[in-house]
Amino acid sequence: MNSSFYRQPHIIAAGAWLLVVIMLGGLLTDLSPWYFSLKHPDWKPPDWAFGIIWTSIFLCAFFAWILAWSKSSTKIQKKILSILFLSNGFLNLFWSVLYFKLHRPDWSLFEALFLWASVLGIIVYSWGLSRQASLFMLPYIVWVSVAILLNLETIRLNGPFQ
Repeated sequence: MNSSFYRQPHIIAAGAWLLVVIMLGGLLTDLSPWYFSLKHPDWKPPDWAFGIIWTSIFLCAFFAWILAWSKSSTKIQKKILSILFLSNGFLNLFWSVLYFKLHRPDWSLFEALFLWASVLGIIVYSWGLSRQASLFMLPYIVWVSVAILLNLETIRLNGPFQ
């Protein structure tokens, strides 16, 4: 790929999306005394691993977005793709607000189902544009599935929440 490839507006937009979601997600993830007072399942990854996991997932999502975009042949396909990725970023951040800021793992569990569906939507929509883009999203849906189970177990061990 030549250097002009990286100066394309969709590459810049996808990169900006990646940085905003990573930075805001980091700011919203407040490992406060409330968080440390929760009982966690034994199989929960260590806290330091979450940043690495999410950064890796968002890098995969970045590549998925630019691959699918580059295979989109119409403006409507590109618009739908952008809406899917931007909505996913919003849902990802909203989960953090519910869980870490409002201290409502029960609400965040419900919201996580929409987050999971948004990842599935990207996978399904991208499949028709670029199978490789869809495959880049597989770690994301696997991790959100694990996170849903972790969220559910946290509720079971600590609920009810008010």
